[in-house]
Amino acid sequence: MSYSLIRNLLFLLDPEISHNLSLAGISLAERLKIIPALLPNVPAKPVKVMGLKFPNPVGLAAGLDKNGDHIDGLGALGFGFIEIGTATPRAQPGNPQPRLFRIPKRQAIINRMGFNNKGVNYLSAQAARRRYPGILGINIGKNFDTPVENALSDYLIGMRKVYAHADYITVNISSPNTPGLRDLQFGDSLKQLLSGLKEEQRKLADEYQCYKPLAVKIAPDMDENDCATVASAMLEFEMDAVIATNTTLSREGVEGLEHAQEQGGLSGAPLTDRSTQVVRQLCAELRGDIPIIAAGGIMDAESAQAKLDAGARLLQIYTGFIYSGPKLIRDIVKNIPIR
Repeated sequence: MSYSLIRNLLFLLDPEISHNLSLAGISLAERLKIIPALLPNVPAKPVKVMGLKFPNPVGLAAGLDKNGDHIDGLGALGFGFIEIGTATPRAQPGNPQPRLFRIPKRQAIINRMGFNNKGVNYLSAQAARRRYPGILGINIGKNFDTPVENALSDYLIGMRKVYAHADYITVNISSPNTPGLRDLQFGDSLKQLLSGLKEEQRKLADEYQCYKPLAVKIAPDMDENDCATVASAMLEFEMDAVIATNTTLSREGVEGLEHAQEQGGLSGAPLTDRSTQVVRQLCAELRGDIPIIAAGGIMDAESAQAKLDAGARLLQIYTGFIYSGPKLIRDIVKNIPIR
């Protein structure tokens, strides 16, 4: 059965129901060891970034597997790395449903999930039990009711809980669905956050005798000055990577379509060019000193190559994976040059 047929059947269901069914199916297929028979192998194109060796540069973005329940199944699909989360210190339900909306005409999704997750303790336990041998990133955030001025304390809790189980840690300060979160991307708030995170990273590296890289995920809704300011702070505090970008608040490219006016972050094809522009601007500011992980609107091999040409070292897919399935991983890896 082709993926397009499976997708069309799943799209008849509520988006959250089909999301959960899909992940359950992937995990079942992995446990039954039938994935190799269903999917062709993804070619090896190793790349070393953040001191880590990735079997290929195509990863899964955070948000698909929020609680780490499906690491082994997703890892079996051929991703070069998996990022789980976002996890918060305490479990929280997220925003009221409905909160996930498809716009198939533009291969787009709007979500206002709001960091719904079972909490960082649960995710850490799942990560500790994984059989997946590949690179695992863990994405951490703050609880919705933690004041922005106290956000660092939530991120420090997250770092301590996941450090032993992550190959790298991503700090999410760019979701549009947690009030005030994006304020952490600017000015003294950003500098205080990065300073505290870096200090904790040093302590944990000494405690575990192992250095785990720190990435920061930023929003696409920035102008050139904003990008320059963020890049300067990343350089000052020696972050290990920047993930560009999260979802956008813009509705450019989906105007007039069903669900286009729903609140939340827009992902998919309408975000492709804007996200690539942010990658290009960051690359100019970072001058190769900090690697960029590109996310946002990677829908095919061509848009993936555009991200690499703009200066990205690694790629993450999410919405493109929803619309095209596991074949997208192989298509991208097969068509991009070895670097």
